[in-house]
Parts: sequence; structure tokens; C-alpha cells
Amino acid sequence: MNKILTIGSLLSFIFLNVSGCTTTTNTNNANRSAGNTMMGNAANTVGNAANTVANTISNVTSTVTGGTDNDFMRDAATAGMDEVELGKLASTKAASPEVKKFAQMMVTDHTKAGEELKTLAAKKSVPLPTEMDSSHKSILDNLKTKVGADFDKTYVDAMVSDHEKAVSDFQSRVKSASDPDVKAFAERTLPVLQKHLDAINAIKAKMK
Repeated sequence: MNKILTIGSLLSFIFLNVSGCTTTTNTNNANRSAGNTMMGNAANTVGNAANTVANTISNVTSTVTGGTDNDFMRDAATAGMDEVELGKLASTKAASPEVKKFAQMMVTDHTKAGEELKTLAAKKSVPLPTEMDSSHKSILDNLKTKVGADFDKTYVDAMVSDHEKAVSDFQSRVKSASDPDVKAFAERTLPVLQKHLDAINAIKAKMK
């Protein structure tokens, strides 16, 4: 009888331990599965965060450098038209022969650059604006009401402001352009714009 009890107790002990091991194994498997799921989710979260940061950096870079190459071409085309239209008016209405000469240079140089830009944009299938921007239309309308030294001063001030911006924009594009053709255009045109800025600053320095 005692032997039977002893054997029964032993079997019970073995059963309980096997059951415990099975339960522990299942629990461990469940924990590993949960851990793998959590790690996978964490990896996805990190990956999404990295993509968000990369996109943010890209957007900031685009903002700092003046947008895309296509944006640059459109802006440059508008700015060139502005200079041509203002130059046409100033080349006939300015009181100073020096201002008239500068204005004619604007018409000649910016028309040439504009034609080159049209060819480049057509090659890239980028439509360009065909009108002056609203702010320069206002400047043009304002200049039409002025005469003599007042006209010259208003025109010269506008040209200084425009060419400071143009030189800065082209310098940025030379550094940031991803399209080699756009970069080459910016590099060719930048010295011309710098020449314009130097010339108009010299004219302004002589004015009272």
C-alpha cells in the first residue's frame, strides 16, 4: 500500500512539473511574441520619425535656397521682365544721361537673359510667367507719375533693391541647384547681375 502511494505521489509530482514547464514555455513564447511585436512597432515608429525628420529638413532646405530649380526659373523670368519694362520707361524718361544709359543696359541684358531662360525652360517643360509681378506693376505706375530727379531717384532705388535680391538669389542657386543646366545658367548670369548692382550703386552714390 505504501509503495502504491509512493508511486502515485511520484507520478503526481512529475505531472505537476511537466504541466508547469509547459505553462512556463507557453508563457515565455507569448512574452517573446509580444516582445517581437513591440520591437517591430518601435522600429516602425523610429523609421517613420526618421522619414518625417528627413522630409522636414528637405522642406527647410528648399525654403532657405529659394525653392526648387523650377521655382527659380519662374522667379528669374518674372524679375527679368520687370527689369525690361522698367528699363524701357527709364531709358526715355530719366533726366540723367547716366540713368538712361543704365536703363538701356537693363533692356538689352535682361532681354538676352530672358530669351536664354525661355529656351532652358522649354527644354525642361517648365511654363514661365508672361507678365510683370504686381509689386513691379505698381512701381511702373508710380514711375509714370514722376519726372526729373524725382523719377531718377525712384528708379535708382528700385534697381538697387532689385539687384541686391537678384544677386543673392543667383548666388544661392549656384550653390544649391540640382539641375546642372539651371546651375550653368545661374553661373553665367550672376556676373552680369553683379555688374548691374555695382553700376547702380555707383550712380546712387553720386545722387544727392
